[in-house]
Amino acid sequence: MSKLSNYHPTIETVLNNIKRVIIGKEEVSVLSLVALLSEGHVLLEDVPGVGKTMLVRALSKSLDCDFNRIQFTPDLLPSDVTGVSIYNPKEMNFEFRNGPIMGDIILADEINRTSPKTQSALLEAMEEGNVTVDGQTIDLKKPFFVMATQNPIEYEGTYPLPEAQLDRFLLKLNMGYPTEEEELQMLQSVSQKHPIETIEAVMDKKELLSLQIEVSDVFIDEMVQKYIINLITATRSHPLIDLGVSPRGSIALMKAAKAYAFIHNRDYVLPDDVKYLASYVLGHRMLLSQGAKFEGVGSNRVIQEILEQVDVPIRKAQYQ
Repeated sequence: MSKLSNYHPTIETVLNNIKRVIIGKEEVSVLSLVALLSEGHVLLEDVPGVGKTMLVRALSKSLDCDFNRIQFTPDLLPSDVTGVSIYNPKEMNFEFRNGPIMGDIILADEINRTSPKTQSALLEAMEEGNVTVDGQTIDLKKPFFVMATQNPIEYEGTYPLPEAQLDRFLLKLNMGYPTEEEELQMLQSVSQKHPIETIEAVMDKKELLSLQIEVSDVFIDEMVQKYIINLITATRSHPLIDLGVSPRGSIALMKAAKAYAFIHNRDYVLPDDVKYLASYVLGHRMLLSQGAKFEGVGSNRVIQEILEQVDVPIRKAQYQ
């Protein structure tokens, strides 16, 4: 992880709180906050049992946010996510019952175990910040943050997420297994009482919304913006990529870079911020060619090639 500057004091407090529950995954915690502060969403892909669900719970408790969990299963219906209108015979009308999507921090657990139809129920909420039920559009309150988990698609009983769904996620992350030392610390921390039961909020919703506004005000030079565009354009002409990154990806990379700079206590974006975040923001937005898949070339390798080929902007000092 880039160590260009110290963490923002408030963010450091949140990270230290999460560390009490999630040991040795500081990078994933920071990137989750990048998505939250830039009003994006996260897709966590990894094998079961590495702490994906616990990370979301620790984040919600640290921020004093309403937390809802949606366990995706093959028989889950879209109305089970968004809510449903139920007839009230006493009042002789239909009453809307909120679905679990009506919350601050939403855990969409094992999202790729349900059908594409139900997966799509998240699309409007994630992109537009509202849901439509029975012709009625209902705005979701802020903050609204979705962290979806999925098992690798080679596991049995999973449905690959459609491209439209993947594009709604700002970042795609992997937890990975802990080291031997980290796993030992984990065993010791849960030997009597799980630390998730003891952590308390260190920030409230009002503070979080205020930080999101500050993040949007982080300065990004036009040269860095052009650098982002050059990277995105390169994905559209690379021989190993059939479908390059859309303009939504350009916006996502800029927003993520602003949040990453803010977390590192800066009010301006550096090209290094963009380079560091490129694989997390762009990898899941590209469709690799059959040749790349046959050769075993992954998206991270292609992005690394693009980063090496595209010139990094350098502002020359002005002398008078």
